[in-house]
Amino acid sequence: MTSETVDTLVIGGGQAGLAMSAQLSAHGQSHLVLERHRIAERWRTERWDSLVANGPAWHDRFPIRKFDKLDPDSFASKHDIVAYFEGVAEQIAAPIRCGVAVTSLVQDGAGFVAETSAGQVRARNVVVATGPFQKPLIPTLVPESAGIVQMHSNAYRNPGQLPDGAVLVVGAGSSGSQIADEINRSGRKVFLSVGPHDRPPRSYRGRDFCWWLGVLGQWEQKVKTPGTEHITIAVSGAYGGHTVDFHDLAAQGMTLLGRVGAYRDGVLAVGDDLGRNVRAGNENYLATLALADAFAVEHGLDLPLEEEAKLIGPEPDCVTHPILALDLAAEGVTSIIWATGFALDFGWLQVDAFDAQGRPAHDRGVSGVPGLYFLGLPWLARRASPFIWGVWGDAEYLAGHIAAKDVSTRGQKTA
Repeated sequence: MTSETVDTLVIGGGQAGLAMSAQLSAHGQSHLVLERHRIAERWRTERWDSLVANGPAWHDRFPIRKFDKLDPDSFASKHDIVAYFEGVAEQIAAPIRCGVAVTSLVQDGAGFVAETSAGQVRARNVVVATGPFQKPLIPTLVPESAGIVQMHSNAYRNPGQLPDGAVLVVGAGSSGSQIADEINRSGRKVFLSVGPHDRPPRSYRGRDFCWWLGVLGQWEQKVKTPGTEHITIAVSGAYGGHTVDFHDLAAQGMTLLGRVGAYRDGVLAVGDDLGRNVRAGNENYLATLALADAFAVEHGLDLPLEEEAKLIGPEPDCVTHPILALDLAAEGVTSIIWATGFALDFGWLQVDAFDAQGRPAHDRGVSGVPGLYFLGLPWLARRASPFIWGVWGDAEYLAGHIAAKDVSTRGQKTA
């Protein structure tokens, strides 16, 4: 096996790894990027066929490059996004090697040693840019003996891959709500388990919600509001982009449920929280509109009023008379899609860099272990951190830290 030494090793060739590479190059820092598969692999093979970005093309990009041939207000398909990141890699001449998996990373003196599928790499600095979508979380509620086809949302591709029959989608964030909508539009019976969520307007008064969150300072929010750690966000760029409205989904034939619980004798227990969750989501939606209105007045913005956007329709029957026990066979449910998120998986990272809960311990991505950095994680430095445009600024900060460390180290050697 080969062995080589680099100044900085970046692990991961997705949006975080490419942003890091661009910023390291801008700071004059030599580096190597290792990607276990291909550039933007998760966009290629771990997303459903019809997926589009949740933000418009003018927003969900790096500052150095626009999407080719896309209307800035449109929503890039996953194929557009793969091509975009391939273009970024070419534009910045990223020193990336694809098909090389890092199997372990350990400290060695003042640096690190990475064991890879292609040999050993030594580095003074390491940036872990493997992203937040690492290990699919699938609750072990329904046993295989139930005869139900079960998959995580990262394995779902299209309605045609599912057996005939009704479908239960668990989780109503962006992925769950979009997948449930697509399956419902295909003519299937769909049950959607809805937990706590925020649901911003797709657009309001002629501006996309991404713009509103920017001017309202919400993308720069440093920490989550206490008690909201498990609240997801429901937004969609599908079908040209629209506000996710669970009242509308119910009106289109979807049956909404509360959070699912224990399974026994073919029946899933369902919590009585559906009404609370839907109403809280509506309150979040209206609160965003109110903040936008106040900002428009304060700054004298000449934006068209949109009073009809503030109308919330009557609660659907499935909310006022919720199902509290779902008999899968009686309802014809033959498949379950778990849109229940992901866990981090750093089993290969054999460095004392984690807190008591097993999460990376860091300050804006700078680990307590000298020379080790994290990038692309939710709330790494701010709300925007895990998103395409947000990771760019975090990478710039880390590159500056690495460059300053390099200058300090060279100064010590000279002295």
